[in-house]
Amino acid sequence: MKVTEENFNSILATDKPVMIDFGASWCGPCQVLAPRIEEIEKQYEGRAVVGTADVDECSDLAARFRIRNVPTVLFFKGGDQPVDKSIGLVDKSVLTAKIDALL
Repeated sequence: MKVTEENFNSILATDKPVMIDFGASWCGPCQVLAPRIEEIEKQYEGRAVVGTADVDECSDLAARFRIRNVPTVLFFKGGDQPVDKSIGLVDKSVLTAKIDALL
């Protein structure tokens, strides 16, 4: 799911865990992580919300959450403040373990 500044609050309004990957089209590690994020989105369909936000297009969100390095993956549960995060290129199992902990 593409995350924008316009739909961000409605995405967080769910009672499910939310995982948002903040990345950029010019970022090599982000491009490597992208297929993993897509796999996770399919794997957790109906149980968690998985989205991606481009830091260049969502600069206000990137500033709000102090995204300094990409990729940065934020995890939300029941609110608009992250409850966990992952910075840099990580294995899919690291991300799924963080989602599992929120289910």
